[in-house]
Amino acid sequence: MASFSIRAARPEDCPDLLRLIKELAKYEDMEDQVVLTEKELLEDGFGEHPFYHCLVAELPKEQWSPEEHCIVGFAMYYFTYDPWIGKLLYLEDFYVMADYRGLGIGSEILKNLSQVAVKCRCSSMHFLVAEWNEPSIRFYKRRGASDLSTEEGWRLFKIDKEYLLKMATEE
Repeated sequence: MASFSIRAARPEDCPDLLRLIKELAKYEDMEDQVVLTEKELLEDGFGEHPFYHCLVAELPKEQWSPEEHCIVGFAMYYFTYDPWIGKLLYLEDFYVMADYRGLGIGSEILKNLSQVAVKCRCSSMHFLVAEWNEPSIRFYKRRGASDLSTEEGWRLFKIDKEYLLKMATEE
C-alpha cells in the first residue's frame, strides 16, 4: 500500500499540476483543449489574489513513479456564492493518476476538501462530471453526491471569450 500525504499546492508544484491537468484532459479525450501554461497557473493560483486553490497528493521519495513523479493527484477548487444558500466550494478538477487509484488517495483528497468546506462554512460542494464517466459518478454518489442534472433539471452553459469580447465592446 502506498503511503501518501495531502497538502496545499505550492508554486513549485505548477509543472506537476500542468502535467496532471493534461493527463486528465487526455483521459477525457480533450487534451487538445488544454492551452494553460505553467506561468498562468503560477500567476493565477499563487499571486496576491488567487483565482484557485489546490490540494495535491504527494508520495514519499522512495515511492516515486519510474518517471520520478511525486505528485500523483490533485484537486483544484475555488469558492463561489449562491444567493439562495450562501458560500460554496466549487471543485473544478480532481484527478489521481491511474496507477495510484484504489489506494484511498481520492477519498483522502475529498475528505480534505470537505474539511476545507466545513471550516469555511460552505453550504455545499459543487462540481461537474462527464455523463460517460461512470467510475467517477459512482465514486461521488457513494459519498452522498446528488446529480442536479437529473434531480433539478439544471443545464450548464458557457460563453466563450470571443463572445465575451463581442458583448464587452457593444455600444
